[in-house]
Amino acid sequence: MRKGVKATVIGGVFVVMVAGAGYGAYNLVSAVGGSGTGAGGPAPVRTGPPSRDEIRATTAKFFAAWEGGKAVTAASYTNNDAAADPVLESFGDAAHITHVKITAGRAAGATVPFTVRATVSYKGVDKPLSYGSRLTVVRGETTGRALVDWQPSVVQPELKTGDTLVTGESASPPIEAVDRDGAVLTKDKYPSLGPILDELRAKYGEKAGGTPGVELSIRHEAEGSADTTLLTLEKGRAGRLRTTLSASAQAAAETAVTKYAESSVVAVQPSTGQVLAVANHRDDGFNAAFLGRLAPGSTMKIVSAATLIDNGITSMNGAAPCPAEAVWQSQTFHNLTGLSPNEHATLADSFARSCNTAFVKFADSVKVDSLTQEAEDRFGLGRDNWKTGIPSFDGSVPASGGPDTAANLIGQGQVQLSPLDMASVTATAKTGTFRQPVLVAQSLDDRQLATAKGLSASTSTQLRAMMNRTATSGTAAGIMSGLGGTVGAKTGSAEVDGQSKSNSWFAGYRDDVAAAAMTQDGGHGIDAAGPIVRAVLAAGG
Repeated sequence: MRKGVKATVIGGVFVVMVAGAGYGAYNLVSAVGGSGTGAGGPAPVRTGPPSRDEIRATTAKFFAAWEGGKAVTAASYTNNDAAADPVLESFGDAAHITHVKITAGRAAGATVPFTVRATVSYKGVDKPLSYGSRLTVVRGETTGRALVDWQPSVVQPELKTGDTLVTGESASPPIEAVDRDGAVLTKDKYPSLGPILDELRAKYGEKAGGTPGVELSIRHEAEGSADTTLLTLEKGRAGRLRTTLSASAQAAAETAVTKYAESSVVAVQPSTGQVLAVANHRDDGFNAAFLGRLAPGSTMKIVSAATLIDNGITSMNGAAPCPAEAVWQSQTFHNLTGLSPNEHATLADSFARSCNTAFVKFADSVKVDSLTQEAEDRFGLGRDNWKTGIPSFDGSVPASGGPDTAANLIGQGQVQLSPLDMASVTATAKTGTFRQPVLVAQSLDDRQLATAKGLSASTSTQLRAMMNRTATSGTAAGIMSGLGGTVGAKTGSAEVDGQSKSNSWFAGYRDDVAAAAMTQDGGHGIDAAGPIVRAVLAAGG
């Protein structure tokens, strides 16, 4: 429990939890039976931000205890000693880090940057260690003390809640990951691949034929999570692991996501299901491209349109009127600002213009589980049985009654997908065949891949025609303009409670590359996700 601080927990949309503390209210402590202000009573608890002298003194005490290997004492200078102590203990014990020297930088308000220089010593092998971090000094509400605001990242920037440091023989042999053509893939050249290469190493290190080394690593709390290597004391022999990735597509994806915060993209090869690129631009290091769980907005209309066609409700050239608003079970749905109504629209018209109300009106015609069955049986979504080679989420399209029957049709409600899922949906629409995405060959471990019926020739033809129209004269035309080859696309934006802007989604294909991207708080599909997908499609496979 944080010492003298009110704790609060904020839940993120990828199911990642962040702990914080509030410092807005301060209590006075008084003696029993007294006012607390008279002679002999306790002094009032100090309030307000810590002074410069308090920040300097607290920081110096914390650093001195940390340098001296006094974990309990160092933890006592934080506002959560129970959480701080095991991490600081692991620094000296399990991690074998010695000769610690911490140098403080110039404070910016209550935040102090610093540099750690130390030696990692293990069984006669010594290796220097150096890195930078920062801490913030706050005031406890009830104690009034100036304390280090505890975050695991204070001790090491990559540490998260539940993580500890450990030095020893690596849990898995190292790998030399290569792309489909043999080009070496490293986290230095492709930063997004860092967590993914860790996962591949944990699962396939032994199969790749390597031998373990000695490393300083972060051991994560979640069962089955791959360790993160921080420093290699003795190199093991790396086994070569071929992936399905394309170095050129990966480079394009890495560059594209850096332009938009909280962005993720995946590209797959429709003819094989092989993943060509996966990239994330996130501060938390979460692989949202594979594991994100978010409403996909209007990109879901690819699956919804297929549902309407396969259930004989309408067709590409059939009626799909686009009114200004639509009401379903007392909930009113609107279109994006600027979209004019068209009571004579076909499904192709409403798809290309991304008319929400046209799809909502069909909530009367579908069954509660129609969209669910289409997603599972035709697109392979929502069965929790994908085996890509690393942890992934294969979507959730539940049979939801009430207003969510309509909301699900436009990618809101209870529908949750990742960029990987939407790239697969796009690939299935392009070829008519569902091929479960893979990052490493199935033959490497003979794992059972997911299967699905796929689409009929007629449905696939209609989806391609509607996506091509969207890419050439619909909402995606500005993004897809100038790309040669066979193209198709769908834009999307998903409203999220508490966000000033919607999440930006975009899915598209060009020849034998299908890609999907998502940018949290990115606005419309063409604002952020669209440019990311275009860059990847332009690079090809």
